[in-house]
Amino acid sequence: MEQRMLDVAVYRFANSGSTTGHDQLVVEEPLEIRLEYGPREARTRKSISITMRTPGDDFALAAGFLFSEQIVRHPAHILRIRFCGPPVGPRHLRNTVRVELDPAAEIAIERLERHFYTTSSCGVCGKTSIEALQLSDCPPLPSTGPHIPATTIHQLPEHLRAAQEVFESTGGLHAAALVTPAGQIELLREDVGRHNAVDKLIGTRLLAGSLQLNQHLLFVSGRASFELTQKAVVAGIPILAAVGAPSSLAVALAEAHGLTLIGFVRDHRFNVYTCPWRVLPHTHTL
Repeated sequence: MEQRMLDVAVYRFANSGSTTGHDQLVVEEPLEIRLEYGPREARTRKSISITMRTPGDDFALAAGFLFSEQIVRHPAHILRIRFCGPPVGPRHLRNTVRVELDPAAEIAIERLERHFYTTSSCGVCGKTSIEALQLSDCPPLPSTGPHIPATTIHQLPEHLRAAQEVFESTGGLHAAALVTPAGQIELLREDVGRHNAVDKLIGTRLLAGSLQLNQHLLFVSGRASFELTQKAVVAGIPILAAVGAPSSLAVALAEAHGLTLIGFVRDHRFNVYTCPWRVLPHTHTL
């Protein structure tokens, strides 16, 4: 928690005048992700991404990024993740991780050849080629469920806010949560970048060897971008719900892969843009 927040002095102005005080800011720092792969006798080391993130769950972030970008396809492909280099800056943070892959792992070399620079606000903007957006060999999403009552979806913003630790202090973090059909938040991650929060979720499950998410809903603060939709599809998550609006490209991708995409989940209302059959009307219960 200490690494994710920074106390700063502020001057507060209001109609009654000005005062001095302190405020909690969310920490934003770069994380470089390096990859080591190839045969044991001829290993290749390559820097593949720099992302602006909130420190914490860095190994999960790296693993989730590699999986959602379809560079790594299986948990067993990752032998080890470790920090490289000394701590830096006044906060003494470790800002570089190396992911060491099994020599037998088949790597999508064509994706490695595309360099990434990812800002905290939008990951898809950092991809240097439009071909990098195309998905391949994604698991088919279930065609028989899951089914989630509309009343459960209405409750998601309240449940998410209650579970966010750092947001309460800073007001500056996005959150992503894996939710069961019964509405229980099974896992939650926060980050200054919404795509990072989702990668941390996926990476946590990947490193635990339990990436079975075809009965879950992914709920995110902010909007439903193309990239978040892509990450849900690659992870096999059949429902993506967001507090904000979806983009046209996100809707097209969700439609193509049979994902239920839900937007504007707030104030006890929401819109379903694709595959509405997974959402049960208010007259139904599980």
